[in-house]
Amino acid sequence: MKLASLFSGGKDSTYSIYLVKKQGHEISCLLSVFPKSEESHLLHHPNLKWTKLQSESMNMPQLFAKSDSYETDHELLLFEKLLIKAKKEFDIEGLVHGGIKSKFQKEKFESLCSKLNLISFAPLWNLEPFQYMKDLVNSDFEFIMTTVSSDGLDDSWLGKTISKNDIETLHKLSKKFGFNLNFEGGEAETFVVNCPLFSNSIKINQSKKIWDGYRGRFEIVDAEIDFHA
Repeated sequence: MKLASLFSGGKDSTYSIYLVKKQGHEISCLLSVFPKSEESHLLHHPNLKWTKLQSESMNMPQLFAKSDSYETDHELLLFEKLLIKAKKEFDIEGLVHGGIKSKFQKEKFESLCSKLNLISFAPLWNLEPFQYMKDLVNSDFEFIMTTVSSDGLDDSWLGKTISKNDIETLHKLSKKFGFNLNFEGGEAETFVVNCPLFSNSIKINQSKKIWDGYRGRFEIVDAEIDFHA
């Protein structure tokens, strides 16, 4: 089946693509809506402009739109327009997204797909967090943490590539401080720098950390596809 993917560049949207491709589906295009607010309930925010490098490395065309409103309904309207464009240009039959636990997110996407006569795929839905995080690393997914906003997560995690040992540490911290290990509640955001879908990894040349004592973000200032790795 030809699918479009809602794509943020993070671990969940990228791993969703990996799983549906293993099931034999084709990803015809990536859809990205750049939200105006960091507090968007629907969309991921940090470093979205660098998804163009991931798109190129996966050899998947990307359609994107920029929101000029803080309203979720406006973001959904933009996303609907992208889906209509994807149906017209790529003849897609469905949509894949990386939702894990958010019923709000899942229901919004299912409703939109139903309206446009598309099938909604959520391959990560209800996965057990600890096993999922281990599967990511075991599947050769290299990803960094680009935001943290939870007790138990300090600025040392910002920009860090997550290893098997880090998963164990995060598991212990999630039990102690009560955050979602898979970051489904927005406790952290991620950015994939390499995975089996990529022809080449993403090299981050310049970055900066912003930390206020509780919340922080890792901003990619300059990056490129590493053709020499």
